[in-house]
Amino acid sequence: MISYEPFFDTLKRKHITTYYLVNHYGFSKGTLDSLRQGRNINISTLDYLCQLLECRPEDIIRYTPENCKITPEQE
Repeated sequence: MISYEPFFDTLKRKHITTYYLVNHYGFSKGTLDSLRQGRNINISTLDYLCQLLECRPEDIIRYTPENCKITPEQE
């Protein structure tokens, strides 16, 4: 499972508001909503956020493995 909790923690640590992201950098409100809702974002968005916030991907996302079974077709 992917969590964007580190993204919001990074914003707080850097004293950047979501309002500032949208109004100063022109960050998409739709993408911001996707982050809030835990929906998928694309790699170019992740790259842009890393450049914008001068951070690493792990400062934006966190991966937590779920218990899932691999089907024979996936092997």
